[in-house]
Amino acid sequence: MTTCMRYLSVLSICLISATPWAAFARSDEEDARLHVQRAQVTLSHFMSDSNMTWVQKNFGRARAVVIVPEIVKFAVLFGGSGGRAVAMARHPDSGKWVGPAFYTVSSASVGLQLGVQASEMLILVMTDKGLNSLMATSTKLGGDASVAAGPVGVGAAADVTADMVAFTRSEGLYGGVNLTGTVIGVNTDWNAAYYYPKITPLDILVRFDLNNPQAADLMDAVAKAGAD
Repeated sequence: MTTCMRYLSVLSICLISATPWAAFARSDEEDARLHVQRAQVTLSHFMSDSNMTWVQKNFGRARAVVIVPEIVKFAVLFGGSGGRAVAMARHPDSGKWVGPAFYTVSSASVGLQLGVQASEMLILVMTDKGLNSLMATSTKLGGDASVAAGPVGVGAAADVTADMVAFTRSEGLYGGVNLTGTVIGVNTDWNAAYYYPKITPLDILVRFDLNNPQAADLMDAVAKAGAD
């Protein structure tokens, strides 16, 4: 990743999190708790949307799911996008869903772009390789794990072969999204605030040895989505 792209990736997260009313106003623990609630709302949007039948039909096959309640695209001359994410994983034997673990999602591009666009995103992690990539401090999609734009609407029956399949929704607009080059990084501060210091995604999503009761409603919704 070039120095410019790395700068934009960091800047995209800063622009999202540093809104005037929110900056320094809440603790990481409160921000994480509210984000879990937003993730549950986002999941309900995808599971009730008639254009997202691929998600609904294949959720039960996923090894994990990554939910981004809001991913913001900004542009002047240099453009990029970013957001905060939560991930839940499913035990390969029991089928029980565990989590959430917190992440950041960021990408950067160079070129003349106009406007600012916000959307919500859902990524189904379909393989063990895709899940294992989330255990790293950061993973580059398309490199560490393959990613495909998910089919929507009439394409919902399409066969998609990739470690991760990504979808977005934005004010009535739908589509799979090309995330090649996007970086998913562990949100260490929020994970520590929500559970305890020095916790890792491995502890949360693979070792299955803890939970936070505040996430009960989200986990119930994920379990229901996986059972439908």
